[in-house]
Amino acid sequence: MTEAAEIRRKLTTIFCADVQGYSSLVEADEVGTVTRLKQYRDVMVAEIGNHHGRLINTWGDGLLADFSSPVEAVFCAVEVQRRLALRNTDAPDAPPMQFRIGINIGDVMIDGNDIYGEGVNIAARLESLAEAGGICISGNVFEQVRRKLDIGFDFIGTPEIKNIAQPVPAYRVLVPGSAPATHGTPARTAPHHLDDAEAKFAAWRNRAWKVAIIIAFLAIINLITSPGRLWFFWPALGFALVMILKFPAGIDPRRLWPLKRG
Repeated sequence: MTEAAEIRRKLTTIFCADVQGYSSLVEADEVGTVTRLKQYRDVMVAEIGNHHGRLINTWGDGLLADFSSPVEAVFCAVEVQRRLALRNTDAPDAPPMQFRIGINIGDVMIDGNDIYGEGVNIAARLESLAEAGGICISGNVFEQVRRKLDIGFDFIGTPEIKNIAQPVPAYRVLVPGSAPATHGTPARTAPHHLDDAEAKFAAWRNRAWKVAIIIAFLAIINLITSPGRLWFFWPALGFALVMILKFPAGIDPRRLWPLKRG
């Protein structure tokens, strides 16, 4: 059997990450930076496992993983950035350690536990386009996740990638809590957010859950303080009527409830 025949191929979702400005962090505090890198990487590896991904390897400040599902890969990336942002907030005296993440779907070569090929190169290039604490995905990932995750996206162009003949459409994932970036193509970004119906319904649904919690809290207080008189019914009715009146017009809730991933 030839060496070429021993190398298998598969279609997979490639997840590539590294630390923005890692060299500067090491220069400022080598021991502290390496210690934090290990801690932050442990968080990332745990999330990869939670979302059914496979850690392939790590090198320096970089990390490579793959997922059978692009939805799980993007959902994992969002959770990683959320958790790492909280860690940075909890350590205000240290300079923030922020990862950039690139995600692509591609046909790769498998050699032992490692993967190679054009799909990996594209993921690495997308990672370099991501902002600190951000996520950049290819067009083929975007098409798979755009209606399966309750997040938005910005189209940031079709960057040229070394040794790749065709330009690759790239999208910035709008990580919750991040500010939209301006990339010089605002007219092309709007269509790729959640459509208006989904966005309006998601906002209304979130308020509805909060109202339901308030009503439940009032009911508990009512039962504890005066179980013989159900006074909570009237404020609950008022809350319910307000939510009914604020329900977005022209939306079929059977299509959108619940908005979910996958």
